[in-house]
Amino acid sequence: MQQSTDDRSLGELFSELSRQSSTLIRQEVALAKAEFKQKSSEAGKDIGMMAAGGALVYAGLLALIATIIIILANVIPWWLSALLVSLVVLGIGGLLIQRGMASLKQSGIAPEQTIESLKEDAEWAKRQVG
Repeated sequence: MQQSTDDRSLGELFSELSRQSSTLIRQEVALAKAEFKQKSSEAGKDIGMMAAGGALVYAGLLALIATIIIILANVIPWWLSALLVSLVVLGIGGLLIQRGMASLKQSGIAPEQTIESLKEDAEWAKRQVG
């Protein structure tokens, strides 16, 4: 097994390690910023589309709810018709909110590439020191 020789002093080696570590940290921060910017931009666009679609669906839903209340009022009292329809709409709304929140939690906004890269960098640093 051939051993390489390095004529640099211990101080020079630590200086080199310090420069490389500093450069690495700056690159990791830049990567994290870029990844976070991309993910937040994508999430912002998705949320904007959801808001616009939600506003249109809301207007249509209000008209549909009014229609259902009027139809039911021919069979039962108005107040009971409005109460029943309100309870059904609230139940459906609650389910939709739960489903949307679960979906947002799944997608996440954590910078996965940066986290993985930092783990690799830590391993590299351990190998350099050890």
